[in-house]
Order: sequence, then C-alpha cells, then structure tokens
Amino acid sequence: MELVHKNLVLPNNGKKLLLHTCCAPCSGSIILSIQASGIEFTIFFYNPNIHPQKEYEIRKEENIRFAEKCGVPIVDAEYDTDNWYTRAKGMEFEPERGSRCAMCFDMRMERTALYAYENGFDTIATSLGISRWKDLNQVNEAGKNAANKYEGLTYWDYNWRKNGGAACNMEICKNEKFYQQEYCGCAFSLRDANKWRVANGREKIRIGEKYYGREK
Repeated sequence: MELVHKNLVLPNNGKKLLLHTCCAPCSGSIILSIQASGIEFTIFFYNPNIHPQKEYEIRKEENIRFAEKCGVPIVDAEYDTDNWYTRAKGMEFEPERGSRCAMCFDMRMERTALYAYENGFDTIATSLGISRWKDLNQVNEAGKNAANKYEGLTYWDYNWRKNGGAACNMEICKNEKFYQQEYCGCAFSLRDANKWRVANGREKIRIGEKYYGREK
C-alpha cells in the first residue's frame, strides 16, 4: 500500500508531536505517514465522549493494538465521562457538526494541549478532521485555540483528507481488520443513528459486532 501523505514536516520547526487520536480507523494512515516521515511523536488517546464504555474500550484497545504494532508510544488518558456530560448539558439535541461537537472538540484538544505543554511536546495534531462527518473548521479552531494557551505550542492543521486520505484509511482498516464502528461515538450520536436506522427499516447498532474481515 502506498501512503498518500509523504515527506511531512512539522510547522514552526517543530521537533516533537503529540497526536490526539479518536480511533484506529481514523488514524491509521496518519500514524503510518508521520512515522514514515521520521517525525518523533506519541499518540494521545483522550475521548470521554465515547458511549457506552464497552464501545470506548474496544476503540481504545484497537488504537493501542495498532500503536504497539507500529512501535509508537501511546498515552491512555482519563475516561472522565462525567465532565463531558456536564459540558454537554443543554446540547443533547444538537445535530452533528453543531455546538455539541464544537464543545467536544474543544474539550479533547484542551486536554491534549495541556498534556503536551506539561510533557515537552512543541506540536499537537488530531485525527478528528479526517472524517467527512466532521466539520474541519470546528476541529481546527479547537486545536488552534487550545495550543494558543501555551507558549511555544503549535497546532498542526494539516489536512489529512486531501489526496485520498480517507480512502487510504479505509484500505488500512481492511488490512488491519479494525473494529468497524458505526456512529460518531457519543450517546446522542448513537441515539440519532439508531433513530435513523429504525425509520429506514434497519437493525439498531450492535456494539462490538462488526470488524473488517475479523472475528470478534
């Protein structure tokens, strides 16, 4: 498989990257591309939005499995769901790409930036923007705002979608037989996805059931 992102360079002469990842399917090609470019980086898994915990654990373990296969260090951050629900109060019926998503990006990037600052990283980035279901402007705004709070920290707003990045990720998903998640992650996106499925004569999502060519 040929990577679509090549010879990457961190902005502002950055030397050490903290890459926030939301899941293995979204970050596969990103991880391989950064590694192939010779950039020193660590993966940061912080996603308290993911519901239920069974789904969270599967996504986390898939990310850890791939990171270990690639020989890339990964930080397993706190699953502070109470904090997330407190922030989401009043936004329960916001649509995808609405204010709830913006809040969620802010929360995750704020935590990423704090960890980066406290642990000697000069650059942060995230896999969140590669999905076509996400508002890339929301993701980048959250990343930039978070990085701007700390002197010497830069948010890398590289567009991972370009040059067929999403298609490359799909190929990696199939090769690695990743867990095939079927909704964004939070309880409200699960609710809305199941509502759409029922209205269209489809079964509700079954947590932990689907993998790309691999038995669960």
